[in-house]
Amino acid sequence: MSINNSKTEVKRLFIGAGCNRIVNNVSWGASDLVSFGAQNAVVIFCPKSAQILTTLPGHKAVVNCTHWLPSNKFAFKAKQLERHYLLSGDADGVIILWELSLADNKWRPALQLPKSHKKGVTCITGFMVSQTDAIFATSSSDGTVCIWDVVFPTSFGCECKLSCLETLVVGSRPMVTLSLAQLPGNTGLIALAMGGLDNKIYLYCAERTGKFVRACELKGHTDWIRSLDFSLPIFSGEADSVLLVSSSQDKGIRIWKLTFRGSLANTEGTYKRGEIGLASYIEGPVFVAGSFSYQISLESLLIGHEDWVYSVQWQPPSLAAEEEIGFYQPQSILSASMDKTMMIWQPERKTGIWMNVVTVGELSHCALGFYGGHWSPDARSILAHGYGGSFHMWKNIGVSSDNWQPQKVPSGHFAAVTDIAWARCGEYLLSVSHDQTTRIFAPWHNRDPQSYGDSWNEIARPQVHGHDINCAAIIQGKGNHRFVSGAEEKVARVFEAPLSFLKTLHYATSEQSSFPEDVQADVQVLGANMSALGLSQKPIYVNATHEIQENLGNDGLDTLESVPDAVPVALTEPPIEDQLAWHTLWPESHKLYGHGNELFSLCCDHEGKLVASSCKAQSATVAEIWLWQVGSWKAVGRLQSHSLTVTQMEFSHDDNLLLAVSRDRQFSIFKINRAGNDEIDYKLVARQEAHKRIIWACSWNPFGHEFATGSRDKTVKIWGVEKTSSVKPLLTLPQFDSSVTALSWVGLDRQRNDGLLAVGMESGLLQIWSLHVERSDDSIPTPGVATAQIIRLDPFMCHVSAVIRLAWKNPENNEYSTNLQLASCGADHCVRLYEVIVH
Repeated sequence: MSINNSKTEVKRLFIGAGCNRIVNNVSWGASDLVSFGAQNAVVIFCPKSAQILTTLPGHKAVVNCTHWLPSNKFAFKAKQLERHYLLSGDADGVIILWELSLADNKWRPALQLPKSHKKGVTCITGFMVSQTDAIFATSSSDGTVCIWDVVFPTSFGCECKLSCLETLVVGSRPMVTLSLAQLPGNTGLIALAMGGLDNKIYLYCAERTGKFVRACELKGHTDWIRSLDFSLPIFSGEADSVLLVSSSQDKGIRIWKLTFRGSLANTEGTYKRGEIGLASYIEGPVFVAGSFSYQISLESLLIGHEDWVYSVQWQPPSLAAEEEIGFYQPQSILSASMDKTMMIWQPERKTGIWMNVVTVGELSHCALGFYGGHWSPDARSILAHGYGGSFHMWKNIGVSSDNWQPQKVPSGHFAAVTDIAWARCGEYLLSVSHDQTTRIFAPWHNRDPQSYGDSWNEIARPQVHGHDINCAAIIQGKGNHRFVSGAEEKVARVFEAPLSFLKTLHYATSEQSSFPEDVQADVQVLGANMSALGLSQKPIYVNATHEIQENLGNDGLDTLESVPDAVPVALTEPPIEDQLAWHTLWPESHKLYGHGNELFSLCCDHEGKLVASSCKAQSATVAEIWLWQVGSWKAVGRLQSHSLTVTQMEFSHDDNLLLAVSRDRQFSIFKINRAGNDEIDYKLVARQEAHKRIIWACSWNPFGHEFATGSRDKTVKIWGVEKTSSVKPLLTLPQFDSSVTALSWVGLDRQRNDGLLAVGMESGLLQIWSLHVERSDDSIPTPGVATAQIIRLDPFMCHVSAVIRLAWKNPENNEYSTNLQLASCGADHCVRLYEVIVH
């Protein structure tokens, strides 16, 4: 997607996001696209390219579940469809129906369902009755289940027709899983299976538009029911049947068989329910739906998982099946469990006993189990989503026998992303988050001439921490790659790139394959190991011999310290989750002690000599800004000015001035003088109350001593610093619709003093303003002569929650630039990258 202004064009380059840690959050559609929730956004990714395509804005609460119409199960019916639909439900009970037009890959919200649930939606399931008609059911933690009918338009631009068939009140123990199917026997009856917190499966039946009646209860599970899935009809001999698979927190999976027994009125014309004799119950209980009877029996009990089984799903029929010939329901089930494994179950040919035929999983100790498993429409791939917001995909690349191999998938943070920073030369983007990780995203240079060019991927996870991370700064200047991060603790931590990362980065971003020898001689650290408590990361040295420690007197029991060693290696292809989570850590080189509260913001000067840090504060002494000398890491200054938390700081591009903005609604400017013998002189030269509410953001003009401030009062103001160090207001941009939470200024033309100012808001929307600051002859900014003109980004390209930080990549040409990259991060768990082309 791109936005085109007469002078400026904005394209979307990359989105990184993790999945909400919620069961039923993911759905793989017949369109071969995967949907999931990332905070309030519905995210769509393409498994083939392993890239996120778009995010859909509309929900105001966390997205709990998504479901495609048609889903992967009905891909064989979806060949002729021009439009696919997606349902999404959130924690407020709101459900939105989205329409995807395959012709131009455009999304639009087709309709928002009338609010029928008072609490969060827990499950959505449904199926296409015909090309233009679908039935679906939704459950909520308010104890209700709604069944809906939707008629899709036959021509583009027409509206969908929606009707609520029924609302079932299921009581104080809500349902968390549903499955809908047409009952066998061509009776036109629909079955709804539901399960939840009382360990029973309830079966409801109804005619196409009739009232749903409870037909029977299925008992057997001894803990919460977590997943249910009906198979497509199975034709075996004379009797038609469908199979229902259920999984539970009792670690077991059960397969139930529903068999059509015929019409109750086919002999006498009338019937009495009492006439169903005991003989009919020998094969299993019989229930009545409409004027037909069905027998239900337990087909099999599958035991193999060692923890809660969160999802079970029947394998979709082959896409090659033709409707005239009849489709074939494969006897194959995929299950996903909190024991970190997914299993494929199939009956043995001779005995018919269901066996586990494939087991895949993440055996690393950092994966904490799977929340759901999904088949691809062609059943050649399986996808899991895990506790840590991560995806895991395996593809069967075997020809004569199964060979399931891990595949690349999109990745990203699974909590608010709090800061981003570009590498010195722009080779990669570093982000930190409240998910307690630091991640590095970079374009992976594709050496295959048949491919579509470079794609952005997560290539390293330098820090996996025990506290939420609030801020980070990359050290500028010469030498190895280093960054400082600040979390919800009083210590700032310094990290240095290990040799394994340098080799990976070189391979990913360079045309040449040979690695520079001088770098290899300088860097003696290969990687890092995580400590048992997950706070410090200790180096692994290049020449270290791997010693096997004998745990004497331990009696074979694991201790807290028995964390497996990382195996850092240079990567030749984008890493998968298992490698990222454990083998790409950077060693911690220093800790910076001094602040009295948890850290809030960090910045580094452009020479790479000083780092400034601030922490959360409610008094002037705690709100001090500390200056640290890069290299020796001594505290060389404590700058006092503000009385509340300093929210952002930035050095001017000549490093002479340090700008700080605060919750106390003031900005401060400090003059920094560097004496020859590494001593620092600093002096507060200006302080001014600039806004009526908290100032969240600030940014310097790269070509001068002008700067911008953005505030909760919905305004952005441009200021100029004069030679006398007094500050004058130059311009106030027109008031925005939402609080301004992020700013970043980039230079376009040094001679004309032209630049672009990116503005991010609490609503998630982004705007780019072109600024031209005129100067008088003696280089003093003249108030009132700055001009501005606007580009609004399409909401489908923007964040869906507050933008927390914006950062322009440093242009390669410092004098004149037309091709720029803008990175943004937000509370919606997303890291986004845009290409901005100025014509």
